[in-house]
Amino acid sequence: MKRQKESVLVLYNHTGSDEYAALRNIDRSSLGFTPKYDIHVATDAEEYEAIVEGLKTEGFSARAVNIRDDLQKLNRLLKVNPPDAVFNLVEHWRDDPRLEEAVAGFFELHGVPFTGAPPFTLGLCRRKGVTKQILLQNGVATPRYLVQHSARVARRHGLRYPLIVKPARQDASYGVTEKSVVRDYQGLVTQIESVIEGFAPPVLVEEFLSGVELHVSILGNDPPEALPIVEFDFSELPSSHPPVITYDVKWSPLSLAYHRVHTFCPARIPDRIQERVRDLALRAYSATCCRDYARVDIRLDEEGEPHVLEVNPNPNLTEGVSFMESAEVNGLSFSQTLKEIVNLALKRAR
Repeated sequence: MKRQKESVLVLYNHTGSDEYAALRNIDRSSLGFTPKYDIHVATDAEEYEAIVEGLKTEGFSARAVNIRDDLQKLNRLLKVNPPDAVFNLVEHWRDDPRLEEAVAGFFELHGVPFTGAPPFTLGLCRRKGVTKQILLQNGVATPRYLVQHSARVARRHGLRYPLIVKPARQDASYGVTEKSVVRDYQGLVTQIESVIEGFAPPVLVEEFLSGVELHVSILGNDPPEALPIVEFDFSELPSSHPPVITYDVKWSPLSLAYHRVHTFCPARIPDRIQERVRDLALRAYSATCCRDYARVDIRLDEEGEPHVLEVNPNPNLTEGVSFMESAEVNGLSFSQTLKEIVNLALKRAR
């Protein structure tokens, strides 16, 4: 008797227009600079369909569904004909990223296994100040910091310049710009005010480390495995742009900065430092109760000591980005990586 394929529901939540679809009409020659990378990047729908096709390649019965902030639709999907597993790609609800954890909790209430982090971790890692407290309590180094609810900050705040200022409850580099790194008190106050105006408090202020920036992707649970490390090269950025991953560097193909930051995997750092970086990332993964897969962002200080900047549960799985770049260097194809993630969720159900 032929074994029935296990069903995977790839769930995402997208409303409104897709900004990347509009890029199809942009002429490269109109940018004013020579782009290194393609500006016609995949739309959200194309990325989700690529995941569906990858899962089908690995023998699953898969389909993608956009739930469009419709709770009744989500309830029907999970109750009427529940899948064997949900591939959870939902990052917000009603444009509120703080409700990401509530959607994962909804999966748990229905008893449907889902990929990635549990609600606790999704909620924790969006609260950067609390995350840093937990990291420090578990002996995981992270840059010294303040959490500000207003721009009224003491001149003697105890941190060393330069500092980086960013929203304390956003991810994906939202709110990080060329102006985020400040070198004096007036710049600090001005940037805190700017973040409060654009994103509301709280605001995270932390010491900006001068060393190499690294991404450590982690796959698995018992035990988790640190994949080959990705190193970021900022050497081609204009002198006016600090060596930092801003929103434009990460997401804006029409910006110069997007095309001037490059990656190397494996990282070009000594083996002894790579070992310390992997160990630190795994301890951060454990301390924040991550599950299945995550990415830990790390930066070296001027002495070469690693510090955790952020822990990112359920990171971007687009082909070519940090997580999938690391997986490929580790010998896993795009579809094989997806299969590993789904199997971790299915294992919990069994």
